[in-house]
Amino acid sequence: MVIVRHAVILAAGAATRFVPLSLEQPKGLFEVGGQRLVDRQIEQLLQAGITDITVVLGYKKEMFAYLSEKYGVRLIDNPAYNTENNIRSLLCARDYLEDAYICSCDDYFKVNPFRAEEEHSFYAGEHVDYASKEMFVLTDSQGRITRMEKGLQGGDILLGHSFWTAAFARKFVSIALSDTEGKYSQSYWEWLVRDYLPVLPPFYFKAYPAGTVYEFDYFEELREFDSDYMANSRSRILDNIKSVFGCGNADITDFRKISEGLTNTSFIFRVGGKDYIYRHPGEGTEKIIDRSHEKASLEKARDLGIDPTFIHIDSREGWKISSYVPSFREPEYSSEQDTRKVLEVLRRLHSSGETATWGLRPWEDSLEIEKMLEKKAPGCFAPYLELKERIGRMYAQTLGDGVGKCFCHGDTYRHNWMLLPDGGVILIDWEYAGFSDPGIDVGYYIVDAMYDKSRAKAVIREYLREDWTPALEKHYLIYTALIAWYWFVWALYRESCGAAMGESLGNWLEMAKYYSK
Repeated sequence: MVIVRHAVILAAGAATRFVPLSLEQPKGLFEVGGQRLVDRQIEQLLQAGITDITVVLGYKKEMFAYLSEKYGVRLIDNPAYNTENNIRSLLCARDYLEDAYICSCDDYFKVNPFRAEEEHSFYAGEHVDYASKEMFVLTDSQGRITRMEKGLQGGDILLGHSFWTAAFARKFVSIALSDTEGKYSQSYWEWLVRDYLPVLPPFYFKAYPAGTVYEFDYFEELREFDSDYMANSRSRILDNIKSVFGCGNADITDFRKISEGLTNTSFIFRVGGKDYIYRHPGEGTEKIIDRSHEKASLEKARDLGIDPTFIHIDSREGWKISSYVPSFREPEYSSEQDTRKVLEVLRRLHSSGETATWGLRPWEDSLEIEKMLEKKAPGCFAPYLELKERIGRMYAQTLGDGVGKCFCHGDTYRHNWMLLPDGGVILIDWEYAGFSDPGIDVGYYIVDAMYDKSRAKAVIREYLREDWTPALEKHYLIYTALIAWYWFVWALYRESCGAAMGESLGNWLEMAKYYSK
């Protein structure tokens, strides 16, 4: 027998499938039967005599701070929680993986499964006679796992906690550290084990009776298990939806996550047989977006028929509800026909005669964002000063060149466009809209498409048509560089707030350099 010396609870992930609750708090803090999931696990471990407990944190980590004082557990931060999967969390806790239980904060054990001693390394689970999204395992006559597979129609599935002996932990860590190319950076740790079963120390399957171990992957599953969620939403987001539609908790169903946007997170829900989208504002956006301005812009766009999806926005907190459009496609940057459709809408918007007392000023606004960045990390802008000065000189050439402001959208990349089957076009997300230079709308479409200058000039000529002149073309090319610079600076700020900007940040920097030459 092996004495259990440690327990590691993985609680870093954002649980994006668990909307809307996961937008307000980490999954481990959800209550089931009146008790938080992570609290219940810790108390079960302590009851088994396991006192060396580590919780690996990431998403909204400050909300777990109470655990240290309440239970004396160790809290470890995983700074890569939003860019890598849970193998990174395990490596952050590598000093505590030997002879340890490995748990997930979203597990719910109806009966305490933990013991002071274990026989060998294992993964818990149960037998099912139906297809499951969980990982299936095949075992030999001794219960040792010989194969792990997805997509079977029945058999033994992995569910719940695991136990690692010192030998197993050391080998796992060695393999994970050798993955210098990041093959498993987006994978759950089970996938690495699956691929390396032949070289890992023996890993067994430990079966529990059905109904002993639960994992809640979706809000609907939690509602089904704990009916109190029907009477008490425990969610401000659901309360917001109820206030708009005048419905009850049980009337809001079928939650579906939409891929996280660059600024916000959204999900689909259903009320009264219709689908809607709820937009949850991103961290730090309140410092760069005036939601009262966004509300006025949305009303203008709706009245112009350019965005008929708008239903409601809270101008103080920034949450928004829109109609869901089930059938559309985004424009293809390689399609001249799609580009003409986009430019036709921009011409209609820019010539609408709508005005505003606010609007995106890419150069001035980037300077303000730079100040916020420098407060967070002094000197962080040093590598970009030469580029900044070059773009600033270009911007100065546009002052007084006769191009007037008009009502603009400000965020014209392809994901904000809906090309409908009937030929209609919808432009959504008006957070950056206002009275601005039309070059920001034309320029940003060029930037996100990463067009070369020849293609960009063709787009500008198609937009300007009979109004084209060499001077105007120069103006729009300068604004292409300027808006690329703005979004690059904006992305640096968003990353300083914890958002993962991915390749977009590098693309914007590349386009700012290219068009500033």
